Amino acid sequence: MEDRAVRRRRQALFLLFFLPGIAMSSWATRTPDVRDQLSLSTGQMGLVLFGLSVGSMIGILCSGRFVSRFGTRPVITLGTLLIIAGTVVIGGGSALSSAPLVTAGLCLFGAGMGGGEVAINVDGADVERLTGTAVLPTLHGCFSLGTVVGGSAGMAATAAALPVHWHLAVVALLATGMLVHALRAVPAGISTAPTTTPDPVTGSGAGAAHRSKPQVWKDRKLLLIGAIVLAMALAEGAANDWLPLLMVDGHGLDAAMGSLVFVGFAAAMTVGRFSGSFFLSRFGRAAVLRASAVSGAVGLLLVIFSDNAAIAATAVLFWGLGASLGFPVALSAAGDSGPDQTARVSLVAIIGYVAFLVGPPALGFLGDHYGLRSAMLVVLVFVASAIFIAPAADTRDRTTTVDVAQRTRPGTRPAEQHRQRQGDRQRQGDCP
Repeated sequence: MEDRAVRRRRQALFLLFFLPGIAMSSWATRTPDVRDQLSLSTGQMGLVLFGLSVGSMIGILCSGRFVSRFGTRPVITLGTLLIIAGTVVIGGGSALSSAPLVTAGLCLFGAGMGGGEVAINVDGADVERLTGTAVLPTLHGCFSLGTVVGGSAGMAATAAALPVHWHLAVVALLATGMLVHALRAVPAGISTAPTTTPDPVTGSGAGAAHRSKPQVWKDRKLLLIGAIVLAMALAEGAANDWLPLLMVDGHGLDAAMGSLVFVGFAAAMTVGRFSGSFFLSRFGRAAVLRASAVSGAVGLLLVIFSDNAAIAATAVLFWGLGASLGFPVALSAAGDSGPDQTARVSLVAIIGYVAFLVGPPALGFLGDHYGLRSAMLVVLVFVASAIFIAPAADTRDRTTTVDVAQRTRPGTRPAEQHRQRQGDRQRQGDCP
């Protein structure tokens, strides 16, 4: 029964990450239409996208505290509801040709994405501990799969000239049904912090958690992991925000073909994330992240400097493969880097979302003055820097490996291993 519940919980988390992927790509594929409907320049569109970044930062800054106080389930619920509400408001703003309303919708959408994703990642990390298998790369792979599905539908809607508001209304309706179905398998109380006596083994609790926060911010290795997330999130976010317009304005494709290129990017992200566990188990985090950064840099280089639209569109696949594993692998590394997993995952996610905060308006400003292709040079520099700091993601040192090996007995399941560890501590006098 316990194994079945964990399996259903994992599947529910996959669906809850699939949902925002559909919503995000549905919006992204319609950005050229929305831009034209609102009669905005590239720089003005960047300011509209700033609403998404602001909302994301609000969500990410609040999520860690909310998860510690209420658990992951309520935060996931609220975040997903905000995504659905934001999708509806964006559609309404498009129908009314109101840039402020679209910006407000993007702010709601971003708050839901920022807050909900941290909670889902924390819950996914808990499932990793229970099952002893990598979950986060596949979890983020489901987001990318959602972007493929949503992007394909968005491309079809663009080709059929379906109004943006009707398209997004259908997406919101489907997302509501997915949320109702998935939430039943997510347990309550995951990652809530004790409010009374700190745990004698981990030192966690209200007072201990408060004391641990400065140590998290001072952890140099954790900050380097955050820098990796910053670079790779900028690569992913730049494509989500600008790729259709980049291909339309920078390489002369029409809106439907620009959407098709975005779908190709999303498909490459999906392949990279679903195959990530295979490569991680054989080569380790540092090697995989370095290879990812090289792939992303090569893809960006060709997109920026190639004047051949076919070569640029093909290079987007390398860009997508390169960006696919940066965020989930670095978040997993952050969770393994020390105690207070929620605070560590939240900190690294905050650093990563800085890319989403400053990226859209900065790239829009540069695109207005120098063109979007030249603006992507900023993204290229950040991704290239990740090649050199990738070793920081190797957080599982020999001591941790030996400790786990000593505490884990062959032939036992993760839940039984947890009970065995508690029994070992009790016999050693480590806990009451």
